This record gives sequence, C-alpha cells and structure tokens, in this order.
Amino acid sequence: MSNRFAALTGNQAAALAMRQIEPDVCAAYPITPSTQVMETYSQYVADGAVRTELVLVESEHSAMSACVGAACAGARAMTATSSQGLALMHEVLYIAAGLRLPIVMAVANRALSAPLNIHGDQSDTMGSRDAGWIQLYVRDVQELYDTLIQAPRIAEHCEVMLPVMVCFDGFTLSHAIERVELLEDGAVRDFVGVYRPERYLLDVEHPHTFGPALLPDYYTEAKRQQREAMSRALEIIPHVALEFGARFGRAWGMVEAYRLEDAEIAAVVLGSTAGTLMEVVDRMRERGVRAGMLRLRAFRPFPAEEVVRLLAPLKAVAIFDRADSPGTPSGPLYEEIRSVLYDAPARPRISGMVYGLGGREMLVEEASATYEALERAAAGTAEIPPPGYLSARG
Repeated sequence: MSNRFAALTGNQAAALAMRQIEPDVCAAYPITPSTQVMETYSQYVADGAVRTELVLVESEHSAMSACVGAACAGARAMTATSSQGLALMHEVLYIAAGLRLPIVMAVANRALSAPLNIHGDQSDTMGSRDAGWIQLYVRDVQELYDTLIQAPRIAEHCEVMLPVMVCFDGFTLSHAIERVELLEDGAVRDFVGVYRPERYLLDVEHPHTFGPALLPDYYTEAKRQQREAMSRALEIIPHVALEFGARFGRAWGMVEAYRLEDAEIAAVVLGSTAGTLMEVVDRMRERGVRAGMLRLRAFRPFPAEEVVRLLAPLKAVAIFDRADSPGTPSGPLYEEIRSVLYDAPARPRISGMVYGLGGREMLVEEASATYEALERAAAGTAEIPPPGYLSARG
C-alpha cells in the first residue's frame, strides 16, 4: 500500500486512474456530469504526463466509433460519458461488444431526457444493459478508482474480451470530494500490464477481418460466443479483484453483503445509495430487527448464484431501482432478481421500489419506512408492499 491520500471528486479519481493506466487512445466528447473526467485527462495529455493519443470528436457516437477503430488496430482504448451521450453511442456499443473489443468506459450515471435533467439516476446504463458490455457499479470514490484500474484486466482477459462500463452516480460521486487512497504509478502499470492483443488489424503477418457480415448461417453462433464470454466473466471479475486485494489490501467482490448473516429482511440496491441503506440497517439492528442489505457491484454479468444464496433464505426483500422499465411491474433490477429466485426451493416475498429518478436522493426516513413494511410482512401482520414508486408526489 502506498499510504498516499488525496481529496478527489469521482471525476478526478477516474481521470487519475486513467492516467495511471495510460491507454494508447482516448476519444471523448464532453457531457455533464462526466465532463470533468476528460477535462482533467486532457490536461494530463497537454502536460505530457501521458503518451495517450487524445482524439477530440464531434459527438459521443464518434467517440465510441474512434475507440472501436483504435481497439481494432490493437490499441488499449478508453473513454467517458453520461446520459444522452451514452444513448447516442447506443449503436456503436453493440459493435464494440460484437467485435469483442476490450474498451473501458467510465460512465457518470445521469437521467435521460425528456424532461431535461442533468442529475443522477441509472436510466442511461440500464438502457444499455443488453448491449453486451460488462457493467460494474460502485458505491464510493475509492471503489471507483480501484475498479477502473481493474477494468482493463477484466476486459482484456483472453477468456473475456468484452468492453467494460464502470458506472458511478452522477453528482453524488462524480462531483463529491472524498478521501482516496492512491497507488503508485508503477504499481498500477505493473498490475494492469501491457496489452498484447491476439488479433488486430495492423498485424500484416497474420491478417484478420473485423466487422464481417454474418447472415443467418453464423450470426447466432457469434452471439452465443458473446454470451459464453460474459458467463466466463463471472469468474474473471472476482479473480482480478482477489489479485488486486492481495497486492493493495482492498478487495471487491461481485456483491457486497451487509449484515446478511442472520437477516430476515433486506433491501437490494446498486451504487451509492448503499450508504444510506447501511445507516438504516444499523438503526433497525439497534431495535432488534434482523435487517440487512445487498449491493450488487456487477449487473452484467448478473451474479445469479450469489444473489440466490444470499436472498433465498430471507422472509421479505425490497429491491430499489434507480431506473424504471415502463410496461413491466417495476425496474430492471427487480425483474432480474425475481427471475433468478423463481426456481429457488424457498424464496422471500419481494417488493420493488423505483426511487431517486432525476437526482432525488433517498431519505433515511423513506428507506426506514420500507424496512418497517418488510418487517411487518415478515411477521405476517401485513402484505408485502406492491411494486411502485418510493415517495412520488401524487
């Protein structure tokens, strides 16, 4: 460990991790709340602190297209975006994943228009959840810094070769200043290693085709290979995290279970809201209520076995989604968890709550009311609350 600390915003921590990784190419277009990532990184480039080829483009669609081209040519490529920028990339996200390109992207989560809103929720990345990208969600700035450093190792692993999004809540993490323990540049370079692609366009001795047309004869097989690679990432992500922990003393798994060992009720969440739920769990425990919390770090690949192992023994569970999925009972996380628990021999009663859209933070009192409703449902004195919105005005 370096014992070197700094007070950084999430955006600054993301840019610093990228500087230490030193990708060959970084293509970017600014958008709130991730603009500061690329502003900071461009200053590193201007100061000669990195040898990265910084490509300034006219849109986020072009930014991802440039990363795709660079990665096809054998370069390590990174970028950052948010919200409408990610939505504009949508076409190219599928191309990056389908070509099995290990691009890494920092995403400061932000609401999608309309109505126009620049604040944080997870609608943007949830809208891209089936694009074939690995999606990792972090709780604080330290975890953001650590996870970005791990991301190239995950993406570039020969058993994976898929792009990775590292997702962090807009403004709550992107602009909030936290104390971060930093690693030495050399230690990061040694951990990440040198990217040596097996196939790339500029290898004239072993020519390969990128972006071929696969019609009904082979398209299905290509998509199955993507699915198999995503499944293998279930093993690679914790393997990389364990190695990171062994070297630097901070380990991050696929999930974070908080006081679940003897819990009867729990809430499930992605991202920084976990801190609020931890506070509520502690208060419930002081009252003698066996409450817990589960935070998923990985949404893609979905850690189904761990979710079932941790949640199936409980009596009642509330799933908090910071994105809605209109036309379904609740949000995407709710649908995923209900699905994987369906075949469990025993399963809890489940409630789904959509919360925090457009940057509205979850209050401790609101989370406490949900836990109290779970407590009543577990005791059999009330029905589990139906899926709905958390404290939305009528």
